[in-house]
Amino acid sequence: MAETPHRVAVVAVPPVTTFDLAIPGFVFGELGPAGRPAYEVRVCAVRPGIIQGLGGLDVVVPHDLGVIAEADTVVVTGIGEREETDTRVLDALREAAAAGKRIASICSGSFVLAQAGLLDGRSATTYWAVSDEFRRRFPDVDLVGDVLFVDDGQVLTSAGGSAGVDLCLHLIRADLGAAVAGEAARQLVAAPARPGGQAQLVRDPVPPESGLSLAATREWALCRLAEPLSLTDLAAHASTSVRTLTRRFRAETGLSPLQWLLHRRLDRALELLETTDLPMDHIAHRSGIGTADSLRRHLARRTGLTPRAYRAAFGRAPAA
Repeated sequence: MAETPHRVAVVAVPPVTTFDLAIPGFVFGELGPAGRPAYEVRVCAVRPGIIQGLGGLDVVVPHDLGVIAEADTVVVTGIGEREETDTRVLDALREAAAAGKRIASICSGSFVLAQAGLLDGRSATTYWAVSDEFRRRFPDVDLVGDVLFVDDGQVLTSAGGSAGVDLCLHLIRADLGAAVAGEAARQLVAAPARPGGQAQLVRDPVPPESGLSLAATREWALCRLAEPLSLTDLAAHASTSVRTLTRRFRAETGLSPLQWLLHRRLDRALELLETTDLPMDHIAHRSGIGTADSLRRHLARRTGLTPRAYRAAFGRAPAA
C-alpha cells in the first residue's frame, strides 16, 4: 500500500509575498520515490479565489481554511499587512497547534503566529527589516535576529527570502533524513540543508555560498573528506596563503575552512548512516570525523540523536 503523503497547508494572508508563497510547493513538490510525492501541498485562504499579492501580482488560492484541519504541517508565508490578521486565520492556527500539528512561518508570517499567541515564551526569528517592530509588538517572544531559522519544537520560524528554502529543507531532513534533504537541495541548486538539532535553536546556520573563487578547492576537499585535511593543504590547493584562504572562505561560505569541513563531514556521515549498514567506526573514518565517539558527540549536537537512533529513524540500507 502506498504511503499517504505528508500534508502541508500553506496559509495565504493577503497581501501575500508571492515569492514566499511559492517556496513550500517549490521545495516539497518534487520529492518521493517512483513518482509518488512525499508531500501534498495545498494553499488556502479565508476566501478561495484571487487574493492580492505584493508587487502587482495577484494569485489564485484554490482552498479555504478547512484544509488546515487535514494537514500535518501548517505554513504561514510572508505578509504585507502586519497589523490585524483575520480572526478566522488566528483561530484556525490555534486549533491546529492545540491538535499537535507542526506550525511554521516564512519571513513576516511570524507576525501571524505571534498574533495567534503561538510564539509566546518561545524563541523565534523573522525578516531582519521588521525585527524592531516585532520586538515592540511582541515582547513575550524571544526574537533571535542573527539566524536563518529557529526550530523551537512544534513551532518553527524563518527569516526572509531564501531562508524559507532553508527552513523547508530543514523540515525535509527532520521528516525523511539528510540524504533526501541533500537531494532536494541539489534539485533546487541550493546549498545543502543547514545544520541544527531537532527542537533546538539554530544558532550556527551555513549561509549560502556566494562566491566561486574557492569553488574548485571546496570540490577538491569534498572528494577527500576522509583525509586529514589541514589549512595548509587547502591553501596549497588554492595557491594562496592560509590567511587569504581563511578570509575568502568566510566571505564565500560564512564559515571558516575547518568549520565548513566539519559540516560537510557530518553531511557525509548522515548519508552513510541512512544508506549503509557500515559500523560506526567505519562511518567515522570514511567521513573524516575520526572515531565513533567523535561521531556520537557531533551527531548529538546537530540532531539530538545517537548514531544508532538516527539510523533506526532514517536508515534505508538494503537488506544483505
